[in-house]
Amino acid sequence: MPVTLRTRGAAAAVLITAFGLGLGGCDALDPTNLFAEKYKPEVVQDTPADKLYSEGLAKIEDSDYEGAVKKFDSLDKQYAYSDWSRRALLMTAYANYEGQKYDDAITASKRYLQRHPASKDAAYAQYLMAMSQYKQIPDVTRDQDRSEKALVALQELVQKYPTSEYSTDAKAKIQITRDQLAGKEMEVGRYYLEHRNFPAAINRFRDVVSKYQTTRHAEEALERLTEAYMALGIVAEAQNSAAVLGHNFPDSPWYKDAHALLQNGGLEPREEKGSFLSKIYTSVMGRTAAAQ
Repeated sequence: MPVTLRTRGAAAAVLITAFGLGLGGCDALDPTNLFAEKYKPEVVQDTPADKLYSEGLAKIEDSDYEGAVKKFDSLDKQYAYSDWSRRALLMTAYANYEGQKYDDAITASKRYLQRHPASKDAAYAQYLMAMSQYKQIPDVTRDQDRSEKALVALQELVQKYPTSEYSTDAKAKIQITRDQLAGKEMEVGRYYLEHRNFPAAINRFRDVVSKYQTTRHAEEALERLTEAYMALGIVAEAQNSAAVLGHNFPDSPWYKDAHALLQNGGLEPREEKGSFLSKIYTSVMGRTAAAQ
C-alpha cells in the first residue's frame, strides 16, 4: 500500500523522535529542528548620539542636505523622546529647507511644534515652516493658495512669538505677502473691468480696499472703483471713492486720473463720511496713529 501524506508525516515524527533520543547528548544539532541552520543573532551597537549629530552637521557643511536628513532621522529614531531627538527633528526641518525640499521642511517643523510647543526653539520651527510656505509663493497670475498659507504661518509667528528675533522679518514678509494677494485680486478685477462686467470688478476692488488697504494696490483699487461706478451710472459712489482716494493719497497719480474722470462728467469728488470706504480708512488712520 502506498504511504499517504498523513502516514509519511507520522513516520517522520517517529524518526525525529527516535533520532532525538539517540542523540540526546549531542550539542551539534537541535533534535527538534534537524534542517535549520544554527543562527547566531548579530548585536549592532547604536552610534553615539553626539557622533550622529556631528555627522549630520558635517553633511550640512558640505551642502549634502539629503545625507544630513538621513543622519538626523537616524538620530531621532535611535534616541526617541530624548533631547537629541528634539534637536535632530529641528535640524531635519532646517536641512530640508536648505535643500529646497520645502514640503518636507513644513512636515518636520509641524512635528516639532506638536512635540515641543514650549521649547526655546519653537519660534524658529515656526519661522522655518512660514518661510517654507513663503518660498513657494507663485507669480501673481497663478493660484495663491501658497500665499494664503504663508500669510497664516507668518501671522502665527508674530502673534505667538512677538519678542522673538524672527518677528521683525516676519512682519516685513507679511506685508509682501499681502501685497501679492492684493495683486491677484487686482488682476482679476481688471479682467472684469475690461470685459465690462462692472459688478464683478467692483467686488474685487472692494476686497482689495477692505482686506489690503495698506498695500501699494489700494490707490489703484480706489481709482478703478471710480471707473466702474461711473460706467454703471452710480455717481455718488464714484464721487465717494475718488474723494477717499484724494483724502488718503492726495499726491497719487491714480487720484489725478479719478479726479479727471469725474470732471469729464461735470462732477467733483465728494466723500460720504458714513460710507464703507470712508469707515475703512478712518479705521486704518486710527490704528496707524495708535501704533505711532
